[in-house]
Amino acid sequence: MKNPLIEIKNMCKSYELGGETVHALQEVSLTIHKGDFVSIIGPSGSGKSTFMNMIGCLDQPDFGQYLLDGKDVSDMKDHELAAIRNIKIGFIFQNFNLLPRLTAVENTELALVYRGVGVKERRQKAEACLEKVGLLERMHHLPSQLSGGQQQRVAIARALAGDPPLLLADEPTGALDSKTSKEVLQMLKDLNQKGQTIILITHDLEVAKEATRVVRIHDGHLFENGGEWLESSRSNEDGDAKYQN
Repeated sequence: MKNPLIEIKNMCKSYELGGETVHALQEVSLTIHKGDFVSIIGPSGSGKSTFMNMIGCLDQPDFGQYLLDGKDVSDMKDHELAAIRNIKIGFIFQNFNLLPRLTAVENTELALVYRGVGVKERRQKAEACLEKVGLLERMHHLPSQLSGGQQQRVAIARALAGDPPLLLADEPTGALDSKTSKEVLQMLKDLNQKGQTIILITHDLEVAKEATRVVRIHDGHLFENGGEWLESSRSNEDGDAKYQN
């Protein structure tokens, strides 16, 4: 049995909005093991963005426990969470979040710069990650000189540069065409087959099914039968309508 990388127990999170209390997460529990590839799927307002922020140590729960790689991060201070994010989590965003004035290799180096890694070592690691995503020959190109798919590859390389145990991908194909989306998803699957743990946040049924495990979130609750529900949704001609229910 693989060791758990993530253990979330009875996590709750609420917000005050327009004078009302919104229960974004309601006693959510989830275990993810090292080497898993999990998609978390839900429509807008389901709680998936809140849950992503919790998993990514960008916010903290009101109640419950979150163990990341054996450490309880539930009530850490902001500077402690920042250190955890830098070491434990590689982020991949829908809109790439590359710095426009930095080249591909310089963007890839960023996490290592924040860690204080020396110039020579971080350049070597950045080049190795760009080679892994097939973009070494474009290492000196600016984001404006790259296609959307190439920019997302740089973002993946940047996420990998610090060798984090977890990749957290937030709608990673949302800004891409269908062909490029398939290429990016295949790259994530290849990384997973090499042992990388990946959590993919999405609202897209076709994207979610590429993971080996599907977890559905709805009204702040998690449902572990995501794979069965996905099959039912795909076989239903009115799948989109069913998805909203």
